[in-house]
Amino acid sequence: MSCHLNIKTQSEAETDQLGMALGKCLKAGTVISLNGNLGAGKTRFVQGIAAAWGIEREEVTSPTFTLIQEYAGKLPLYHFDTYRLRDCDEFEELGAAEILESPAICVLEWGDRMAEFLPDSTLRIEIKILSETDREFLMSAQTVETCQLLDQLKQSSSGC
Repeated sequence: MSCHLNIKTQSEAETDQLGMALGKCLKAGTVISLNGNLGAGKTRFVQGIAAAWGIEREEVTSPTFTLIQEYAGKLPLYHFDTYRLRDCDEFEELGAAEILESPAICVLEWGDRMAEFLPDSTLRIEIKILSETDREFLMSAQTVETCQLLDQLKQSSSGC
């Protein structure tokens, strides 16, 4: 099974709103692989997801140098940045397996670098820069559960 959803945003505020709408659809154990060039809005998008889980947007920063940020909300939110990791072994040494299997929300910036380590149920999101303010979010899922998540997001403009 495979499904896709493409959504365009025209401002940072819309990117934040899309993150919040998706965040409202997420369930414990959801893993998101978030990819896009520098400046695409990955962290801004995660701030929206975090807000949906009761985490202050201002708390969410890029985990570039810390590699993993943990935020306490209705459920824990783990925010990874895998850009600086050499390989999946280094990712695993961080305790990633335990975190990815936990009842938390896990978002991996540059998640495609660890694709072989991620579960089949991972929601994959590619952010394409269309202009200074416009972005396109290309979302894909491979399991029934994540396809249902995308369907819920598509049917609801404000989230689930």
